[in-house]
Amino acid sequence: MNQYFYGLTGEIITPDNPFYHSARQEWNRAIQRFPLAIVYCYNKFDVSHAVIWARQRCIPIRIRSGGHNYEGFSTGNGVLVIDISRMNRIGIQKGFLFLDGGVKNEQLYDFIGPLGYPFPGGTCPTVGVSGYFTGGGWGLSCRLFGLGCDSLVELELVDWEGRIIRANARENPDLFWACRGAGGGNFGIVVSMVFRLPEKVERVTYFEFYYPNTELEKQASFIKVWQSWLPELDIRMSLQANVYWHATDGYAIYGRGLFYGTEEEARRLLRPILSLGGAQTSFKVLSFYEAIKLIGSQYPPSEKFQTAGRFVTEPLTDLEIEKAASLIREIPQGSVYNALNLYSLGGKIKALSPRATAFFYRDAEYILAIQTVWEEDRYAEGNRQWLARRFPYVESITQGSYVNFPYLRTTNYMNAYYGGNANALRSVKYRYDPYNVFHFPQSIR
Repeated sequence: MNQYFYGLTGEIITPDNPFYHSARQEWNRAIQRFPLAIVYCYNKFDVSHAVIWARQRCIPIRIRSGGHNYEGFSTGNGVLVIDISRMNRIGIQKGFLFLDGGVKNEQLYDFIGPLGYPFPGGTCPTVGVSGYFTGGGWGLSCRLFGLGCDSLVELELVDWEGRIIRANARENPDLFWACRGAGGGNFGIVVSMVFRLPEKVERVTYFEFYYPNTELEKQASFIKVWQSWLPELDIRMSLQANVYWHATDGYAIYGRGLFYGTEEEARRLLRPILSLGGAQTSFKVLSFYEAIKLIGSQYPPSEKFQTAGRFVTEPLTDLEIEKAASLIREIPQGSVYNALNLYSLGGKIKALSPRATAFFYRDAEYILAIQTVWEEDRYAEGNRQWLARRFPYVESITQGSYVNFPYLRTTNYMNAYYGGNANALRSVKYRYDPYNVFHFPQSIR
């Protein structure tokens, strides 16, 4: 190994390594960056050494766990990528879940699922838990258990000096507050987490619904029914719905979710959004573990895409909904999928005030995201421009952006991501990272 990298510990991957090109990939394959090096850390001391090494040499740092940041903020050209994905120990003690910073959703579920525990985690199996919860953490149990960050009771973080800091409700409480909703990588590198586990459950109802061959009117009608139905929905149900065009399916609507109750109850609760005519449905009563594994199996190993997610805090008018639904009626060349994706909020998420954690938009009813997916690189720019032309309208009818669905063209991103918590987060940033060692596009500043 080149003496230049003396001081780094763990496995170091440089451009002359045969594994470099696979190691530098993000889940979003549209992101192609070329780091100076990637260091795979095996413990918090490897992480500390990496921070100190990079700071001493003025090398920019990027932090990577699952590598799922939509805009590729966990990598970059000429940077040191500190990859914590090999730090993945897990343990349970007295109703608490202890995780290393690099644990992924699938590793968490494989550990707690067979024991009968649910968890308010994400659905994509390869997303890192640390990145998920630091952005708040939406999942298919969130209306019952709250956001992923709401179950966090403690974390350890490596700061800009390489020190290992503990944060909880008593020790460094401002840092603990900020790390629950302000996005990953702003204040340091999370190397361990402790979560409170929910009570065990025997069965959940997993459901899917599908409306094939939908015209603009039906897609708009679905969104109208969705937003009038959702606020009073039983908090035991969380779901996602996609109003979309697909190269194979054409225009359609698809939804899936979890209900912590019986199939009969789930069918009754879903009746309003299944009443548009022609809905195909599937209901399965499974263990939570079986359900989450089934959902995870639907994700591809990687994609090329762009997405922007916004919060809907006030009901959209019929005209706004109709115009939003029309956004996906023109298909960019080379696209294989365009969508408006709807993510249910409410329930226990609203039980905390917007200032209780750094996740400000707790009063929102749902997330509205616009997305395009392509396969061939020659169509990348056209698809990005397609979304860029439509985003201003989506931005104009919504109130803030979800930091775990980042978009570089977001206007005034500090206010968009953090709302009324932005200034408090700037203060926390200055206290724990005064020299802005942990910076990236759209970091707190």
